[in-house]
Amino acid sequence: MKLFSSKLRLLLALFMVAGLLAACSSSPDEEQVKMLEETKTAALAAEQTLADKKQEASDLEAKCQAKKQELEKVKTEKAMVLQKLEAKKAEG
Repeated sequence: MKLFSSKLRLLLALFMVAGLLAACSSSPDEEQVKMLEETKTAALAAEQTLADKKQEASDLEAKCQAKKQELEKVKTEKAMVLQKLEAKKAEG
């Protein structure tokens, strides 16, 4: 995740530099416009990927919590069964 974040920062920095280069000249040439558009597209794609990964992490966290709750329920049921089993052994 940290590597992805650093790539996003790099892309945004490139986007800003490309914007500054375009703003400093009287008019940007085709190559500068193309580079700006490519950088913008890459930055938007990186932001979308980041949003997707955050959503995926959130979904996985929710599944993990559900599994932990299920585990606690099963542990409780197991304890009850063992308790009943011990009671039957004591009776019999």
